[in-house]
Amino acid sequence: MMLHPSYVDMMDAVNSDAPEGEEIVQSRYSIVMASAKRARQIVSGDQPLAGRPDEKPLSIAVDELYEGQVHILPGTTNEQ
Repeated sequence: MMLHPSYVDMMDAVNSDAPEGEEIVQSRYSIVMASAKRARQIVSGDQPLAGRPDEKPLSIAVDELYEGQVHILPGTTNEQ
């Protein structure tokens, strides 16, 4: 179990699915916003894809992003 991946590790994990020469996220802000949005989805009733049932929604969201179970789509806004 990973307690706290660094922002650099998170950005590397998220960008690993990007086409050669492109980045999906370029800032910590994007990672924070994506994690918060996914945590809100979990609180609203979405089924967690990673983590343990006793973990907080934000910890689960971070694990999901880091493990590649959820993806940040390039060019998406907060409302999508």
